[in-house]
Amino acid sequence: MLQLRPGCECCDKDLPPESADARICSFECTFCVDCAESVLEGKCPNCGGELVARPRRPAGKLAKFPPSTERVYKPAGCGRAA
Repeated sequence: MLQLRPGCECCDKDLPPESADARICSFECTFCVDCAESVLEGKCPNCGGELVARPRRPAGKLAKFPPSTERVYKPAGCGRAA
């Protein structure tokens, strides 16, 4: 099950579970669409993987399967992806 992390690793923008602006890689690193497209050019700065739209969990499932509360904020690592 995806963690659905609550914020962008680059700019710390809030990304609630229903957000269409969240992007993730296969390791679930999470970024906002602005950072993913303009800063990172679609590549995860941590693993080099592709950043894709994060699926949204149906609202009815959030109580039983809540999103993560762990914020990962690493602005120093958010230069252009290698």
